[in-house]
Amino acid sequence: MRILLVEDDAATARSIEIMLKTEGIVVDVTDQGEDGLEIGKLYDYDLIILDLMLPDINGMEVLRRLRDARVETPVLILSGLGEAEQKVKGLGYGADDYLTKPFDKKELLARIQAIVRRSKGHAQSVVHTGRLSVNMDAHTVEVDGSPVHLTGKEYGILELLSMRKGTTLTKEMFLNHLYGGMDEPELKIIDVFICKLRKKLSNATGGVNYIETVWGRGYVLRDPDGGGEQTTT
Repeated sequence: MRILLVEDDAATARSIEIMLKTEGIVVDVTDQGEDGLEIGKLYDYDLIILDLMLPDINGMEVLRRLRDARVETPVLILSGLGEAEQKVKGLGYGADDYLTKPFDKKELLARIQAIVRRSKGHAQSVVHTGRLSVNMDAHTVEVDGSPVHLTGKEYGILELLSMRKGTTLTKEMFLNHLYGGMDEPELKIIDVFICKLRKKLSNATGGVNYIETVWGRGYVLRDPDGGGEQTTT
């Protein structure tokens, strides 16, 4: 998962950044609204966390301009402005949620996970593919109820595949999901991660293959019982 945090209070931004990185989430941080606007247009994020009281332009203006530019990335407003009027305005401008400061970190994380799940078409935290279950809140994987132990990168790949099950994903998409544009290795590392992930899933399922190679395009997670494929554009 990759999140853009637009927050001008250094202590708050650092606290949120540490919390999210502990959860294995890639975080980009800026304290300027204009920068947040341009970065939000340029890169594909799972979520934007947006403060309202920014030093250059108001967060509401950032949100309005993002939506005017047809950026559909989910936005969670995080602000010290708790008046109902502000909440209604933010939601009316296209925010997906509004959380007031001070906030509980566990609540913030739960809201983030819920927003991202909904945006990917998953109302529940657990995605089932055949005998395989991926819990996107707990970051755990099970086969027939028994845990499958994965590395952080292996889980990140399976998480993205599960969120977009039936969709062919390119290696560039996996790199973006795992590294967020920071110190990205070569594309071939994705083949290595996929190979190791397949082996672990095969061992756990008795040889069932869930991850198919789409030659020249990428990889796709399929239910062994079948199902149509979607292709990203």
